[in-house]
Amino acid sequence: MGMKFVVLVVVVLAVIAIAQIMRVYELSSKIRGKREEDVDLRVNNINASLMLVFLLLFFGSFFWMLAVYGNGMLPEPASVLGEKIHWLFNVNWVIIIAVFMLTNGLLFVFAWKYSYHPDRKAHWFPHDNKLEMIWTVVPAGVLAVIIILGLMTWNEITGEPSDDAVVVELYAKQFDWTARYSGDDNKLGFSDYKLIGNADDKESGTSYSNPLGLVTDNSVLWRVKGLNDEIITLNENIELEANNLKAYSQANLNKMNAKVEKLERIRERVLDMTEMYGDSINAFAEDDFVTKELFLIKDQEYFFVLRSQDVLHSAYFPHFRAQMNCVPGQRTSLKITPIYTTSEMRTKLQNPDFNFILMCNKICGVSHSNMKMAVTVGTEEEFIEWKNGPLASMAINDSIVAPTGIDTERMDWPEPAHHGDHGDEHGEDHDDHAEEGGEDHGDEHSH
Repeated sequence: MGMKFVVLVVVVLAVIAIAQIMRVYELSSKIRGKREEDVDLRVNNINASLMLVFLLLFFGSFFWMLAVYGNGMLPEPASVLGEKIHWLFNVNWVIIIAVFMLTNGLLFVFAWKYSYHPDRKAHWFPHDNKLEMIWTVVPAGVLAVIIILGLMTWNEITGEPSDDAVVVELYAKQFDWTARYSGDDNKLGFSDYKLIGNADDKESGTSYSNPLGLVTDNSVLWRVKGLNDEIITLNENIELEANNLKAYSQANLNKMNAKVEKLERIRERVLDMTEMYGDSINAFAEDDFVTKELFLIKDQEYFFVLRSQDVLHSAYFPHFRAQMNCVPGQRTSLKITPIYTTSEMRTKLQNPDFNFILMCNKICGVSHSNMKMAVTVGTEEEFIEWKNGPLASMAINDSIVAPTGIDTERMDWPEPAHHGDHGDEHGEDHDDHAEEGGEDHGDEHSH
């Protein structure tokens, strides 16, 4: 602490001393009758020469930092597409560095070459079509090359996976990741956000949890039970208010009625799932398993299905050069084929503590920095041993069977409304049409 303070004091005093020297120089110039804007040819030539000195120091420091730190900007790519993306990065760097060298070189060389001289007059021209064409077409052509190469790589990243690709789901929520492997059939079980949550059976004391919203006959029944319990509780409170046994504000009463209607609509959609997914409703999900870390097999292609429960997240594998957003309400995808095992990367980087990692690359909340998942790459034998270990568990516990007697009766939707006062004559016509046409009549008058 003491040494740092001394250095700080020395720096401050040096700045003050330089400022005072400059002030003395300005005063002496005024005494000699010399204006500040008057610069003699000798000083001007010195400044021009210093432009070249600065250019050499500037470029020298740039190449020194590139040699020392250039390879440390990104880790070595460890996937098939990662190598292609890394090549694309290098192409962009070559173009950027070339433009940087050219523009800055011309800037400082021209400042030196065309420094002021009383015997030379500058040539002024207002417009040059040829020059304007050059600085328009050349950058446009370079950008076109970058965009075309980028689109080709992007189409490969987002294209269809191979038939041998292993399907894995990455489920993001504040603030952790869950990996769901597709099991032996390589098909992920269906999932729906409306099934996410817990349900309790007070009679048996059992509790059912479905954090990923997987769809099975059993999970549908449990969700219906949970919705029924919520609706019953709300209706009981509304009934108490109607009988003057409990006082709610009108705002709270409106909220409860609106929530009952919302839950009833959700319940109808949940009941539709059994018919919607058909016979495969249980088959795909029964062999899925989940973990809190990833284990990938070297040279095996993986097709990641990405989901988010709450906000926008981003699945980022820095060593695989892979990143894709996890968007609430929709599924995105990402392909990765690892080419090095964890042990091989440790040898290549000479770092015995190295590990692959999955990170969230979107600022998703206060604990965003903690949203990480360990990733291991190994052999198929090591994967099987890991899969049978304690870290992997079934994706959904359907051994907790839903209680019998759950009310699954569908809602009675209200009859189509008729608007306007059309008198008795219309009422009689309505009865006649109801007997003859029924549903068609209702459709014609519904809004």
